[in-house]
This record gives sequence, structure tokens and C-alpha cells, in this order.
Amino acid sequence: MRLRSDIFVSALTRRLFARGDFAAVEHKGAEEAGAIFIRQRFRDGLETLYAPAPQSFFDEEESGTRLFEVRLDRKEAEDIRQTLDRELKFDPDLWIIELETDDIADIVPLANLKDRDKL
Repeated sequence: MRLRSDIFVSALTRRLFARGDFAAVEHKGAEEAGAIFIRQRFRDGLETLYAPAPQSFFDEEESGTRLFEVRLDRKEAEDIRQTLDRELKFDPDLWIIELETDDIADIVPLANLKDRDKL
């Protein structure tokens, strides 16, 4: 069973604040199962967008885990905004979380791209 979206977001934001970084909910989605998109803002003004990883990354043991993939890497804020606007038209129940941190490796579980090649 996967952790509810609202609980995952709450834990994520608390972990960021606990280590001295910043996090905010830009768009609140469905509490139980809304998809979560993460905007990572960098000091140089660029951003990276993380989106839910495709279901093909999951096996039965990981069914309760949320994995993310990089959708856009170090792009202008407007590019990220346009992508998120398209996603919101498709699914208005999604979450958008904004993070201001240099490293999210220990905070956001990323899908292993090497596994994608095996599919």
C-alpha cells in the first residue's frame, strides 16, 4: 500500500526544512492519490522538474514506494511552468511541490534510468 500523497508531501517538506532548505506547496492535489511533481529551484535561476516515474519501474516489492524521474533538467522557469500547466490541464488533482535546495538525492527517491534500458 502506497503512502497517501498528502502525507508524503508533508514528510518531504519537513525533511527539507529540518536541514535548512526551503519547500512549499505550489498546488495542492488529491489528498489520497494525487500525482506529485517536484520543482527544484537552483541559485542560478534554473529549475529541474521531477515527475512520477512510469509504472514499469516498479516491481511487486516496491508497490508502496513513490519513485520520480527527471522530466526537465536545469531549464528556465518558464519551460517548467508550461510543462506543469499542460499537466494540470490533464490532471487537476496533481500536487506541485517547490524545493529550494542544491541536492535532493537523499530526499527524493529517483528511478534508476539503467532499469529503463532493460524494458
